[in-house]
Amino acid sequence: MTSANGAEMQIALAGIGTIAKAQHVPSIAGDPDWHLAATLSRNGRIADVPGYQSLDAMLAAHPEITTVSLCLPPVPRFAVAAEALIAGRHVMLEKPPGATLSEVRYLADLAQANGVTLFTSWHSRAAQMVPAAKAWLAGKTLRKLRVTWKEDVRHWHPGQAWIWEPGGMGVLDPGINAISIVTEILSEPIHITSATLEVPENAQTPIAADLQFWHPSAEVSMVCDWRQEGDQTWTIEAVCDDGQMVLADGGARMIVDGTEQLADGPDDGEYPRLYKQMADLVRAGRSDVDLAPMRHVSDALALGHRITVAPFED
Repeated sequence: MTSANGAEMQIALAGIGTIAKAQHVPSIAGDPDWHLAATLSRNGRIADVPGYQSLDAMLAAHPEITTVSLCLPPVPRFAVAAEALIAGRHVMLEKPPGATLSEVRYLADLAQANGVTLFTSWHSRAAQMVPAAKAWLAGKTLRKLRVTWKEDVRHWHPGQAWIWEPGGMGVLDPGINAISIVTEILSEPIHITSATLEVPENAQTPIAADLQFWHPSAEVSMVCDWRQEGDQTWTIEAVCDDGQMVLADGGARMIVDGTEQLADGPDDGEYPRLYKQMADLVRAGRSDVDLAPMRHVSDALALGHRITVAPFED
């Protein structure tokens, strides 16, 4: 989307860490609707982009900024998001959108009160084959759904101590990606009935989790583990009365009854799709606030039987 005079929309990026540099910055740079006008970070910087350490200073220096995309960790993110919304800026939230359901619900109310857009983005839902998986499951009777989400935390979150603290979610931070896909592709409601959480003795959040869900017709379960070495596993397997489907590589590939399915077009990438969606939301004057994945993680943490395991050292 462009403004009425044809100019790009001015956006600021808050939180210049690994995910911001690897995904958000190139996605913004490749999108003709957006121009990265400034960054907000205590330490991170982007070459040739003005950087600030306070939102007030950034907005005072760049009143043309209409949108703030937040990549800060969940716990400190709320204060910046609330300040931006009150200042009349549209806000895009990296997943998970916050540390608690209550604070994100409050942000949604703030966005509505100030007439701006709030987008709780779930990047895994923008994976190439997720829409195809949703279409394939539509109208079928599901009998079993098994999620396996195993990765190496040292590779994906090196030195990020906040993930082991309250509000960091631990392995449920990547696990919420899988849950975001499941809640997108299933038409029936689900909820967690039990959870086993393995928590390192020097951490507050789990390094592994085994979750069981209620579903009206199927056995639904999920296992996630941050101690995986070698090949990483991001797989969702669905068994229906009339076929089997596997979403592999985090939703990038889809196999039906053993046959790889072809995508409808080129894979533009998850984050470029998110920024296109954000532009569409701003143009339409709408918000998109879906808290379903967060509800399931909150339930897992509430119901979880905790088992203390060996300490984790990064």
